[in-house]
Amino acid sequence: MSKSQQNITSKTGRSALPVRREPYWSRIEAGGYVGYRKVAEGEGSWIARHRDIEGKQHYRALKDVSGDKAYDEARKAAIEWLKGCNSGVITKGATVGDACRDYVKHLLVQNGKRSARDAEIRFERLVYGARINAVALDRLTADSVRSWVNDQLPKQEDDPDDEAIRRAKDTTNRNLASFKAALNLALASKKVGSDAAWKTVVPFEDVGRRRDRYLTLTERRALISKCPADLEQLVQGLLLTALRSGELANAKVSDFDDKQGTLNINGKTGSRTVSLSTAARQLFAQATRDRIASAPLLARADGSAWNKDAWKKPFKAAVTDAGLDPDVVTYSLRHTAISDMIGCGMDAFLVAKLAGTSTAMIDKHYGHLRHERMRDMLDQVKLA
Repeated sequence: MSKSQQNITSKTGRSALPVRREPYWSRIEAGGYVGYRKVAEGEGSWIARHRDIEGKQHYRALKDVSGDKAYDEARKAAIEWLKGCNSGVITKGATVGDACRDYVKHLLVQNGKRSARDAEIRFERLVYGARINAVALDRLTADSVRSWVNDQLPKQEDDPDDEAIRRAKDTTNRNLASFKAALNLALASKKVGSDAAWKTVVPFEDVGRRRDRYLTLTERRALISKCPADLEQLVQGLLLTALRSGELANAKVSDFDDKQGTLNINGKTGSRTVSLSTAARQLFAQATRDRIASAPLLARADGSAWNKDAWKKPFKAAVTDAGLDPDVVTYSLRHTAISDMIGCGMDAFLVAKLAGTSTAMIDKHYGHLRHERMRDMLDQVKLA
């Protein structure tokens, strides 16, 4: 058959081709081809071929396409795949699940066990058991990522209210951030040639809610008075340290140094040792008396460690019983503590070190308190 008769660029040309197992090839670039395999019945299939610098041939089955534009679509897909091959992308069947597992390993090395475990739990819940887990990275599409996102939202048949939808979208945004971080690592590691499948999938807008609810001294006392004894210790500890709830809940008896008046924290920003006020030191000394080093620093009534699921309901009940607004959450205790530290004139660098955050974040969220205090001080100076 002549070369003109082996034309695969048009539907008419492809229909005239004899059936055979070997694809008919059309050259795209040096070493790069798009091919069409003619079958006895139905539409044929498309494939791409790449020859590397060592002369080894690589093949990639392309998405089934048909119609007058079939060749153009197949050629476009082949060019995208060849682009990755030429830039050193090594797919070897790497899947979305593989990318997530690699990211967990990356976090373990870069950020430590806690950060890696947080991501692992998230992926176990949302990726590893889902359809998207087995999708090859180079076959991932924006539609499949959007479907994964939408599957996390409340079902309409459950008749969710606006607040439930907002909270779900806010949580989904955090899940999407971790998911995209895993995919971006795969891109950087040349396990996929493009981020087109997830780049255009953006977070939901205006679903986050500021948690900067400040508690007055009267409100704090009312809240503490309604807490069970074990929860009372946790609430007081958070108000006295400005730690994150999880950081304090995960601390062990061995992390507390009564002699030095310090507490070792292993949190989301790594390990750090924080100084304690006299009140905090007394609280932890009492809580750890006659207890083994591996026990929780602040334990529940049954001796087990606190976690979000354990404190959520009793804290909410205490907020209600104290007559406080429902927007008071455990983060409000951290915000209150940081606000008072800044308001009392503590240096932003020291507050950032204690709270395990950056001075930039302190200035962004609490800078107005420093300026107000500075204004009060300036007002006391008689310049004229």
